[in-house]
Formats: sequence, C-alpha cells, structure tokens
Amino acid sequence: MPVSGDEGQAATFALASAAYRDNVVEDIKKTDNDWHQTTVKAGRWKLVRPNLGEAFSRAVVDRMLGPGRKPLIQSFGAEPQVVVEHCLAANNIRRERDNRLSTVVALCGLIFLPGFLVWLLVFQLRTFVARREDKRAGAIATTLLTGVGILAALFLLKMPFSGFWGWYARGCVVVPVLGWFWAKRICERTANDLRARWDGLLSGSSVGAKVPEAVPRGPGETAAEQLRQSLARLSAEQQSNSVFYAGPKGILGMGTRWGAWQLAEDLVPADPAREIHPFRSWDVVRAIHDQLRMLERGPLNTGGFPRPSIRHWIVTPIGEKATAVARPGGTDVDAFQIKQHAIQEICNKQQFGSGDRHYLGVQWTLWDGQLVITMLITVTVLHETLRIEVTGHALGPVNPLFTSKPEAPAKEVSKSFKPWETRTVKLPLVTADEVVRLAARAPLGWYPPLQKWLGGSLVLPEPFGLRHAWADQPWRHRFMADDALRAATPVLRVVHSAALRVLEENGVNIEKFGNRSSVLSGLVQDASPRKADLYDA
Repeated sequence: MPVSGDEGQAATFALASAAYRDNVVEDIKKTDNDWHQTTVKAGRWKLVRPNLGEAFSRAVVDRMLGPGRKPLIQSFGAEPQVVVEHCLAANNIRRERDNRLSTVVALCGLIFLPGFLVWLLVFQLRTFVARREDKRAGAIATTLLTGVGILAALFLLKMPFSGFWGWYARGCVVVPVLGWFWAKRICERTANDLRARWDGLLSGSSVGAKVPEAVPRGPGETAAEQLRQSLARLSAEQQSNSVFYAGPKGILGMGTRWGAWQLAEDLVPADPAREIHPFRSWDVVRAIHDQLRMLERGPLNTGGFPRPSIRHWIVTPIGEKATAVARPGGTDVDAFQIKQHAIQEICNKQQFGSGDRHYLGVQWTLWDGQLVITMLITVTVLHETLRIEVTGHALGPVNPLFTSKPEAPAKEVSKSFKPWETRTVKLPLVTADEVVRLAARAPLGWYPPLQKWLGGSLVLPEPFGLRHAWADQPWRHRFMADDALRAATPVLRVVHSAALRVLEENGVNIEKFGNRSSVLSGLVQDASPRKADLYDA
C-alpha cells in the first residue's frame, strides 16, 4: 500500500469501528451508491437477527479470510489487515459473551424449558407488535408484557399444582426472569466494552485488536497457522501491482476517472537527412518515472507536494457488472507482484487489441487516508504517432456512517405540565428486547452457518475491496476537490517535460509536441471533474 502524505489511519479506523457498532443492520444500506450496493439478507427468525457490528464483522472475516475466497481489490488509503483484525477481536468479545449467555440459558432456560418457551413467545409477540408502523404499537407491546407479568403473578399466588410440580411450575415462572437479569448484566458489560472500542478508534486513542488465535504456539495448532497464513496472504495481495478497470466504475480501488489529457503527434526526424534513433515506450516511461520523483521538490519553501508513491501498474479490463476478478498468474507473477521484465514487455508490446495494459501511476494518500489521488500515465506508439495520456482518478472519504461516534440512547418527551416543551430522557443502553435477542442468539454461535441462516447476514458488494466499497465522491468536500484538481497541472507538465527530453535526445522534431504540450498546459489549468468514462456515443 502506498504510504505518503498524511500518514494517519482515519479511514482504516473508521472502517474498523463498524465491527463494534450496535446499530440496526439496515443502516448499512445508507452507504449504497451508483456503483456498489450492500445486500441485507433476511433470516427466518427475526428475534435472532444480527445488528450491524455482528453482521459486518462476520461478513468481512468470511470474505477476506475464508478458505477458497475470491480475489480482493486493494484498499488504497487503508490497511485491510487492521480492519480484519478488529473484526476478529470483536467476534472474540462477542463469543465470550455468548459463552456466558449460553450458560445462563442452560441453567435458567433449558432446565425450566416450559416457562422459558412461554416467556420467549411473549417477547416474540411483543417484537412483532412493536415493529408495526402504527404509532400505538409501542404502547400495545408494553401493555402486552405488563399483562403477562400480572398473569404470571396471579399464577404464582393461585398455583393449581402442589408438591414437586408446584415448585417446578413456580421455577418456570421465576427462574427465567432471574436469568434475564443475570443476562442483562452480562450484555451491558460487553456493550460498554464494544462502545468504548468504537469511540476509541474514532477518537484517535490506541485501541489494539487482540487476536491470540492468529499466533501458533505449537506445531499442532493448524487452525492458528491457517489464520496466520490467511492474514499474510491478505497483506501480500494488498501490495499487488495488478488492478482492474471496470468501465464507468473506473479502476477499482482508485476511484472513477474524472479527467484525461492526451498529447499525440507524429514522430518526425529533427534532421531530415538522418533517421530517428530507435527507442521504445519503456524508455519514455522510465524517464517520466525518474522525473516524477522530483515532484516533492520546488523552488520555494511553501509546503507543496508530500512524497508520492510512484509505481508501475498492470491494468486488466473487466466488465462494468462483473462480480469477480481473476489476478494474473504464471511464472511472471511472484506473491501477487508482476515481475519487472513482464511489466516492460507489456509496456512495449500490448498497446492495441486485447490484453492487459501498462500504466505509470503517481499516488498521494491524503486527509488521513480519506482521500486517494492517483494520476496515471500511459505511452503508446501506433505507426508514426506517439501518444502520451494522463488521466486523473480520485477516491473520496469513507461514508459518514463509519465516522459517527456512539451516542447514549435517549428520546425527547413532552413535559407533563408544559406539553409545548420537551425534555430528553435517557434510555437504557441494553433494552429488554436486546437481552432476549442476544440470549436467543448465543447458543447458535456454536454453529455460525445456522446462526446466519436463522438470523440473516450481509452480502458484500463484489468485486469486494474494503476501501472502495464504502467510499463517497470527494467533490462535495471543497478542499478535497481542490487537492485533486491541483495535482493535475504539475503532473502533466512534468510528464511532458520528461517525454520531450527523451524525444529530443533521440532525434525527434519536438516542435509540434511542444506546441501541443503548451495547449494542454493551458487547458489543464481549468481542470474540473467530469465523468470521463461515460462516452456520449
């Protein structure tokens, strides 16, 4: 992953905070845009539906570490391994809570099963009533629970049984309620822990993800070794120099293409009596590469560009609606990295027709990872025409859903004697329905596929990459838009300057190239974002 400019991890921690959230899972739909949509898959039993943090952490871990997983898109401006580790840590915290809740359910539920099932049915009916759109639904649900409580008290006073079954019937009424209070304390303790981690990640405090199961402690711990290898594979794929162009979606992970400038002129000898000295596209690209390293330097000490990441990229075209990608393989690829000699061959030979293409990229990661600016340069030679194309890509900040901090539950109610005024009433962090939901889900955690089948899950957008799946456009943020637009002019001029020098050294008449470069230099000063990949044809 390119590390340059602002080296903070705001985008990484914002995405990681989703693993600890307790919002309703449907909130993830607020992040949908024209290119990526996250699907909320409904379950068979609404009482055990997951919240956002539970569904997100499970979906991310399964997608990014699961056996036989499909290739991932690089997360420029973020560290996917950190996000995955926080998802694993959140799963561990919830697993410990579920273990305790399972003990409570076994002692207070299974032993007194008739009463447990009756109380569970009451809460199921209460949940069904409360979810209706009728404004009186909440009051009806509360009345239902209160009425059942009164009936339970009358049942205890007027017990129709005696002896052992009488005492057992009393236990069926009372013990599940005592178990509920016990479970509530467990749930509140875990909820406070998760919220503290959520707030800590967004506040900049050091919140580490403890994943002890990723460290093998002996040769027999195959599960830990597999997890360690999966995390290592994830990091290696993040460093890959292979990317994918998905039509109007732009280059996946780098954002949509917002601008393009092309310099194309004929190769004419400077001296008609002599031929042009033979050179290849790679010679021009290498000169541009060396010159781009000087971008951070300037004649004035006024800040300017931070150190960019300059890399050679191999771009593979895929369909706009493709749901998967296939990374290049073979002897020319080592640990997801396409070797230098293969890059050079693609640059010189694959310029027309099918196949991958070579691009030289200069990339800045700014605003603590919330803005990724990428300028891509490609050089092609067809017949006697040399074309140098510079395109701009921008990936904006993560959706505001991921940057919202936890708030204490509260609601506004009218004052008793001044109904025209309102006051804020604090609500419990863990409600009665939430305790029942968590207690019902806890035993299912022993077999996650059954838990997902009953409660539901998230289906992540494909092709999946943590960063681009939930990124917004940067153009609504004035300073981010300014940064993206300002980068175009100096990059374009450096590219043209380096290319003209190579042409001149090889005996090419650069008069037309120079004129055309001057025209583009003027046009780029009026750079404005456009949908450059949407052709009006």
